[in-house]
Amino acid sequence: MQNQPQEDSPLETIQQDAPAEPAPPSPRWARLREKVGNYWALFIIAFLLGLGGGFMLGNSDLAARYGNEVEASVPAPQDASISAQLIEQINPPEGYQLEAKLGDIGPQLLAAGAVDYNAFIEVYERSGQPLSEDQLAILTQGSDTNVVFDRENAYFLLNFFWALGLANENPILTDGPMVEYSEGQVERFASTGGWTIATKPITEVYASTQILPLSPAQQKRVEEVAKGVYRPCCDNPAHFPDCNHGMAMLGMLELLAFQDASAEEMFTAAKYANAFWYPQQTLELATFYKSTQGLDFSQVDSREIVGPKFSSGSGFQAVHQWLTENGVLEGTSGSGSSCGV
Repeated sequence: MQNQPQEDSPLETIQQDAPAEPAPPSPRWARLREKVGNYWALFIIAFLLGLGGGFMLGNSDLAARYGNEVEASVPAPQDASISAQLIEQINPPEGYQLEAKLGDIGPQLLAAGAVDYNAFIEVYERSGQPLSEDQLAILTQGSDTNVVFDRENAYFLLNFFWALGLANENPILTDGPMVEYSEGQVERFASTGGWTIATKPITEVYASTQILPLSPAQQKRVEEVAKGVYRPCCDNPAHFPDCNHGMAMLGMLELLAFQDASAEEMFTAAKYANAFWYPQQTLELATFYKSTQGLDFSQVDSREIVGPKFSSGSGFQAVHQWLTENGVLEGTSGSGSSCGV
């Protein structure tokens, strides 16, 4: 008896292959876009409007279409209230706490010339998000409390970790794809040429200061995780941090490894960092998991969701296309964060 052909499951319709090699950078100089602003209300409104007439396929439709992939007992989201619940899951109001402290990294970044204090403050003044007293203290005095991502400080942590990843001396920067694809001009990338708030030329800041010296085991862990964490703006992992989000992710992973986080803890931290830095894209990923597998965001495997199948540029676009073609999304752009300070 011949096997009957089976329809692909939604997971099988999503792009399977990870990029075999980091994508060579564009030959043009670093492309700077508008800085991140107060995007929360805009992205939530846009997403909710895009959900207009039918958020999900019904339970029976999913079960019939995908068999055991989606159990008929999984509640099917029917209205915008479900997306509001998912927003609370990906960006919890209480924030997401890292098992890591910043210590004296802020003062070290100032001393290294990686951050121009006044220029850094001005960035946030111009964006209408002036730094809080606690954030200013992180820069000038350091901090002995755990890092917490929330909706108010995600932008601050993005630039703080960008500076850390950029300035910290690490083989990923000195021997990795950044050097391989730089053609002798490491300042040509968005993550380097786009960092315009240092007190020194960027070539003097790049991998210049041993802020987080890692043991061989810690370095191995950083490289393992950095090669497996992607961002939806491109097909490069954090191991090739050629944009601000990639460099910030590298800085955060180095901090976690330095403080002996496990690889799984680092992948989970990356999952939530991406969620705060790419809220619209992560909301779509959470929608996909909810509609096809009935999973809340906290239940989604961290390695999988930050990997190339879902969080690379091409992986995310495949998810976005599936959601659109199946009537889950209408009118959302799939675009989000920018690459400038």
